[in-house]
Amino acid sequence: MKTEDSVSETKAVEAIDWQVFLVGVLRDFDCVTGTLHRFDTTDQHLKLVAQQGIPEVLMPVVQSIPMGKGIAGAAAQTREPVEMCNLQTDRSGVAKPGAKQTQVQGSLAVPVLDGEHLCGTLGIGKMVPYDFTTEEKSRLMEVARGVAEALAASSR
Repeated sequence: MKTEDSVSETKAVEAIDWQVFLVGVLRDFDCVTGTLHRFDTTDQHLKLVAQQGIPEVLMPVVQSIPMGKGIAGAAAQTREPVEMCNLQTDRSGVAKPGAKQTQVQGSLAVPVLDGEHLCGTLGIGKMVPYDFTTEEKSRLMEVARGVAEALAASSR
C-alpha cells in the first residue's frame, strides 16, 4: 500500500487507529522506529499519540516534549523537516542525549500542519546512517498534512 493510499483511507475513517497509521508510514518509508505527537496548546508540549520501536526507558521522556526540544520539538518550532543522517554521531545538539538509546541512526521529523496551524509532529527512523531525499521529505510532509485535521480533532 502506498502512503497516498494510506492517507486517503485514513481520511475516510472517523476514528483513526494512530498506531496502525504509524506502522503503515514506517513500512512505506522502510523505517523501523517512529513517533506521532499531537500539539497541546494548553501547555505548548507535543503529546505522544503513537510510537513504534521506542525503548521503554525513553517513554517518560517522549510522552511530553517541549517546543524546541529534541528532533520533534525542533520540527514543531521551525515548522520544517529536521533530519539527521546519523543520530548516533550527531554533534549538533538538536537530538537529546537519551535519543541515542533508540539505536536509530537516520532520522527525520516533520511538523503536522493544517495550513499554518501546528497540529503535531511525525518522526521516522532507520537503524543505518541515511540521508532522506528531498522527495522523501516532501512525501512525509504530505502524509502529515493529510492527517493534520484528524490529529487536531483527536484532542477534542
